[in-house]
Amino acid sequence: MSKQPSWWAANSAHSRRSSIGIIALGLVLATLSWFVWSSPNGPVSQAFTAAIADAGVAVNPLAAQNKDLKERITALQTRLNTRSSELARAKQAASVVAVGNTKELAAAQARVATAEKALAEAQAATTLAEQKTAQAQKPGTATKPSTPKTTTASVTPVTAPTLAEIRNPSSRFFGMYTQQAPFNWATFDATSVSVGAQPTVVGYFSGWDEGYRSEAVTRAWAHGSMPMMTWESRPIDAKNGVTAAPEYSLPKIIDGSFDAYLHQYAKDVVATGLPVAIRFDHEMNSVWYPWAEDDGKGGSVNGNNPGDYVKMWHHVHDVFEAEGANQYALWVWAPNIINNLTATHQAPEYLASMYPGDDYVDWVGLSGYLRPPTSTDTKNNFTFDYTFGRSLAQLRQLTGKPIVLAEVGATETGGHKVAWITSLFAALSKPENNDIIGVSWFNLAVSSFVSGELGTNDWRIDSRPESLAAFSAGLSNPAANFTLVPAK
Repeated sequence: MSKQPSWWAANSAHSRRSSIGIIALGLVLATLSWFVWSSPNGPVSQAFTAAIADAGVAVNPLAAQNKDLKERITALQTRLNTRSSELARAKQAASVVAVGNTKELAAAQARVATAEKALAEAQAATTLAEQKTAQAQKPGTATKPSTPKTTTASVTPVTAPTLAEIRNPSSRFFGMYTQQAPFNWATFDATSVSVGAQPTVVGYFSGWDEGYRSEAVTRAWAHGSMPMMTWESRPIDAKNGVTAAPEYSLPKIIDGSFDAYLHQYAKDVVATGLPVAIRFDHEMNSVWYPWAEDDGKGGSVNGNNPGDYVKMWHHVHDVFEAEGANQYALWVWAPNIINNLTATHQAPEYLASMYPGDDYVDWVGLSGYLRPPTSTDTKNNFTFDYTFGRSLAQLRQLTGKPIVLAEVGATETGGHKVAWITSLFAALSKPENNDIIGVSWFNLAVSSFVSGELGTNDWRIDSRPESLAAFSAGLSNPAANFTLVPAK
């Protein structure tokens, strides 16, 4: 008996059709199987992922992308470390400057600010790459190109009191100069914490080879401190004690050689729209700056003539007035204390000859330091009265404008710093000194060569614990009437 053929092989045509059908069915099943197993969201893939995860093995479908991002992070981290090293070198270079050489100090500040900006950019790039990696590590989530977000709309506008409110305060301000502020607040804030109060004025220096630095003004007000710029009619990196700068002589300023610069500067003050105190060409009664009029020995300084300083001040002030900048500029006329000047420069009439007049000045001030004792300075009893008394008397004969001790410091050399600081605040607590509306401390340690020997004057408030304690106690004394703002 013959076998009954199977249903799939009844004849050759049918057999061929059956073979084709089997192959097609196999392809369909293979395709479905591939889709199920390969789909990252498919049930098999999810079950497989869960099983592997339960076994402690991480599954990352975007491993290749993660690898690329991690390599980018490594490169960015190297860049970040480089920027950090540059910043450290800039800060180290800023830590040693010549005695009283505020120009080198300002140049060092600018280098530190540049290094810090580069560091911040490297940090931002690293953070962005790390965020991308975190996103890529989420299974089944595609990483989209990141679009930088603008924060302009969310930034709180910088505000400040009006110039009228600033001119005649009801309490005293505490100001401070540091190596970097207002471009970096590290030392400024650290000293504030040590003292127990934040300065409400921040001092810095600028030269006539620089435009108006609006970022210094906005950063200061955003930090809660009024900017007081010492504006010097010479380049920012000029050396102190070098008076020969014929291109910046007073007659050149008076004749309009710098008018284009001054008009643009005033326009930028207006555009910034925030108050700024301008301590302009300070210590003019001395012999060590190119805007001095004579050398104390009958000779001229830098080609300047008697009366040129006042004419120059009026000219610059008038340019600001023409541009509408005097609604923001608070003019500070601040000579040096007269104690160690030549005899002709100690006379009241000499100081009076350099005063621009009440219509051109908002505050009058003094630079005064407790310096190392000398063999010729036999009357120095290391008190406030010896340091400032005679000079204050001359200011008060000139004008009734508010007085600021615009640049003040005390050295540890000689061992009189604590007593001098105590005397300073005790004097400020007396009614006869109520016209002194503020003190700005020069908070730096400065080294220089004197008679061929390197010496350092540590003017810092916290140079020693005893000095810091005396300063903090005097500042917080209610009788001294300082505006005290909590340290940041």
